[in-house]
Amino acid sequence: MNRKQFLLLLGLVIVLGGAAWWLYRQEGRTWQRTGVTAQAKLLPDLPVNEVAHVRIRQGTNELNLVRKDGLWRVQERGGYPANFQQISDWIVKASELKAVQAEEVGPSQLWRLSLLPPGPETNTATLVEFLDGSGRRLGGLLLGKTQSRASATGLGGGTEDGFPAGRWVMTLSATNRALMISDPLYGIEPRPEQWISKEFFKVERPRLVRVEFPDASRSWAMRREKETDSWQLVDARPGETLDGSKATSATSGLSWPSFLDVLPPDTPPEQVGLDRPVKVYIETFDDFVYDLSLGEKTNQSYHLRLTVSANLPEQRTPAPDEKPEDKERLDREFKEKRDKLAEKLAQEKRLEGWIYQVSTWTFDSLLKPRDEMLTQPPASAGQTDAASQGGESDGSGEHTGDEWTRIPELEE
Repeated sequence: MNRKQFLLLLGLVIVLGGAAWWLYRQEGRTWQRTGVTAQAKLLPDLPVNEVAHVRIRQGTNELNLVRKDGLWRVQERGGYPANFQQISDWIVKASELKAVQAEEVGPSQLWRLSLLPPGPETNTATLVEFLDGSGRRLGGLLLGKTQSRASATGLGGGTEDGFPAGRWVMTLSATNRALMISDPLYGIEPRPEQWISKEFFKVERPRLVRVEFPDASRSWAMRREKETDSWQLVDARPGETLDGSKATSATSGLSWPSFLDVLPPDTPPEQVGLDRPVKVYIETFDDFVYDLSLGEKTNQSYHLRLTVSANLPEQRTPAPDEKPEDKERLDREFKEKRDKLAEKLAQEKRLEGWIYQVSTWTFDSLLKPRDEMLTQPPASAGQTDAASQGGESDGSGEHTGDEWTRIPELEE
C-alpha cells in the first residue's frame, strides 16, 4: 500500500467514525438521563378517597373495578364483589409511588421500555386509570417493562433472567418522561379472577353428609351422633362397612374450601354440567344446612352452586341444675356464639345464586361413588390358597423357575 492509498483509507475511517459519532449524539439527545429530585411522587395529587373506579387495560383486555352500593365490584364478572383490601392497598400504593430514575424519551424509543399505548401490538404498556364516580379521570399510569437487578444500565437495559428490581412507568401527564420505580408491581393485570373477593363458605362440625348422584346406585350418606363419634354409613346394606379414613377425607376439604373463578348467575346450566348435577346435602351440629350442586369435572375443576340456611335459636334453654351465679356468664357466651353464627350465615348467604369454579382437590374425595367409600372385604381362605399355589407346576410344561437356577451337569 503506497502513501496515497494509506491517506485515502485513513480519511475514509475518519469520515465513517465521525458519522457514527454524530448518529450517537443524535440518539443521545432523544434519550438523555435527567436527575430526579427528592424521590418525587408520581401521583402526588391523587385523591384516594374519591377513587370509585379503577380501569386496567393491557393489550385488548380491559378490567373495570367499580364501587357500587358501598362495595367494590368486578364489572367483568357480573358485578361480583371484589377484594376490597387488594384494591384499597393498590390505590394507596399508587398514590405513594416514587421515582428513583427518570429518562427523557421520544416516541420512537417507547417500545424499548414497553411503554407504547395499549393495543394489539407488541411492547405495549398496561394502562391504569383512577376515576371518580362520574367517570372523571383523577390520575393514571402506564406500566412498562420490569427492570432487572442484574443490569445497572439505563436505556431500557436489563436482562430477562435477573431479579426484578423495579419497573419503568409513565404518568399520563408527562408522556415524554419514563420513570423507574423500585416496585415491579406484580399482579396489576386485567384478569378478573385475580381481583374478586375469595371469601367462601366453610363447613364446620358436620353431622350428616349425603351425596346423591344422577345414578342412584352410586349415592350414599353418612352421619354421626356426636362430634367425637366415628362416621357411620346410613342405610348400610348387608356386608357394607364405611371406610373410616375415606369418610374423614371426604369432609376435610369442606373445612376450608376455595374457588378459582365465578360465573354469572344466568350462565346456562348445561354449559357447566349443572343440568344433571351431583347433589351434596350437609347438616352441621350448629344447625347449618348446605345444599351444593356440582357439575361434571372439566379441566381439573368443578362448577358449583350452593344455598345455605341455619336454624339459630333466639334464646338459650337453661339446664335444670343451672346455678344462678352461672346464668350471666352462660347468657353472654350464648349471645356471642349466636352473633358469630349469624354473621357467618349472612356472609355465606351472599354466595347464593352465583356459579363457582372450584378446584378438584376440594371435592374429589367427597364425590366418590358408594362402592369406593366402603372397606374392601378381605380375601377368602380359598383365594389365598389359590394365589399361593399359582406358581406350582401342574405338569403342563410351564416353567416353575427351578430350571433357571439349576446348574447344568458337565458332559464327560
